[in-house]
Amino acid sequence: MKKPGILVVDDDAALRELIRLRLEANGFRVEAVDSGEAALAQLALARPDAVLTDMQMSGMDGMALFRAIHARDPALPVIVLTAHGTIPDAVAATQQGLFGYLTKPYDAPTLIDLLKRATRLTGSSPDTSDDSWRRDIVTASPAMNVLLAEARLAAQSEAAVLIQGESGTGKELLARAIHRASPRRGHPFVAINCGAIPAELLESELFGHVKGAFTGAARDHPGLFLSAEGGTVFLDEIGDMPPPLQVKLLRVLQEGEVRPVGATETRKVDVRILSATHRNLEDAIASGEFREDLYYRLNVVNLALPPLRERREDIPLLAQHFLAALTEKYQRRIHGFAPDALDMLVAADWPGNIRQLHNVLEQCVALCTTATIPATLVARALREKPAEIQPLAEARAAFERDYLITLLKLTRGQVSEVARLAGRNRTEVYRLLQRHDLTPALFKDRASND
Repeated sequence: MKKPGILVVDDDAALRELIRLRLEANGFRVEAVDSGEAALAQLALARPDAVLTDMQMSGMDGMALFRAIHARDPALPVIVLTAHGTIPDAVAATQQGLFGYLTKPYDAPTLIDLLKRATRLTGSSPDTSDDSWRRDIVTASPAMNVLLAEARLAAQSEAAVLIQGESGTGKELLARAIHRASPRRGHPFVAINCGAIPAELLESELFGHVKGAFTGAARDHPGLFLSAEGGTVFLDEIGDMPPPLQVKLLRVLQEGEVRPVGATETRKVDVRILSATHRNLEDAIASGEFREDLYYRLNVVNLALPPLRERREDIPLLAQHFLAALTEKYQRRIHGFAPDALDMLVAADWPGNIRQLHNVLEQCVALCTTATIPATLVARALREKPAEIQPLAEARAAFERDYLITLLKLTRGQVSEVARLAGRNRTEVYRLLQRHDLTPALFKDRASND
């Protein structure tokens, strides 16, 4: 299992090295830097499971570093080592979200215990480190790692979670990961797309029906809520739920009961609700399409998945991940991507996000006849023309020729005027015209014909 990572920040090299050795001996993975500024740079590259920082440092001190970290990643535990004179500051900071503080000289076992508690909170302590809950989410993005840390914390509670993001960003994958990280993981995970089922059938699918409730109801149907007893219900595209059903869903959330269609009695149900949407629900509330009271019930914890274009560092990882699965599916021996093909994948806009990337790669694998996927196949799948990059000498020559033609047209072949506009002498202009086989007289004739 992956060791939990600690970022140690201290401008005392000897103390920094001593802390590193002690933490590594106790099962932690350590990255150590000598300033708050260096710590923020490191955090932009990779997210640790906790930060341990000295309070008094030259430049940015420990409190300033904590505030900067907390502003961008409030779920990241920060622990401060402080002298007695700064204890009041550390105590005050705990009210703002500081995980804890220790006074110098610190007690090593106490420090280890505090770090274990901090990393256990994020599901990464030496005793519990296990990333299997997020096994389907491929990422090296710092922004995604912050989001996953928040998701891991939310999973430990019973709070309703609203996942927002564009279509194809992986909202259901994140919902499944939250379920696997939760105490309900041994019970069912049931997903339904509220926008994919006709409104007249959605109530029956969600809450069930009794035999004879309507034409075709030949037997009792429990519905998804009762089928997920003890587990998690994931309501995808919740923004597309019809208003009458929103009222009934709100009642389920408030009372913990469902009433199947045609039933005269309600039934108790114990489920955790996760929901997702690509819509702006606040706009839907303003237009009367979504109930405000239901929104606040669903939006206890809000997780916003970034679009693929904002996490381009993940595109090569996702491409290789999908390639491995697709080559097995199609029984193809394809080992990777041509460099310009991978560049094209990274540079694409991806309006359909990860789902579109998978579809593009599936087309490439299905049609590929070589050991590596070429840019032409990627361009075809993206419906783009592959960019042709000219050598610098060729590009410069093409520019010069086009530039001279423009001036010759403008001046009707008057070389003296061309030289004046170009800021060059006549001799140099004649030399350039000769190099590009341009005859000024042709432009005079063209002018008279025009």
